[in-house]
Amino acid sequence: MSRVCELTGKGPMTGNNVSHANNKTRRRFLPNLNDTTLQSEALGRSFKFRISAHALRSVDHRGGLDKFLAKAKDVELSANALKVKKAIAKASVAPEALA
Repeated sequence: MSRVCELTGKGPMTGNNVSHANNKTRRRFLPNLNDTTLQSEALGRSFKFRISAHALRSVDHRGGLDKFLAKAKDVELSANALKVKKAIAKASVAPEALA
């Protein structure tokens, strides 16, 4: 299981531990990933994602999973999130075509 956020693409970064004697050793900064279930209003069901705490705040700020995915870049999304984005886009276009 990779340590990459499915919605933002945020992954591990590298840096240095610096001691009091100014010795430097390499270290990794891991993203704060959480297994989360998010509800889609357009599809009427929920989806499980492994996302960062920052992404969860962004989803809430934008007004839900549907609106977040509408603005998200396809390059940053995982394959699973991309499938959900396309399904939401398809579901939201279908009712407008019938009207």
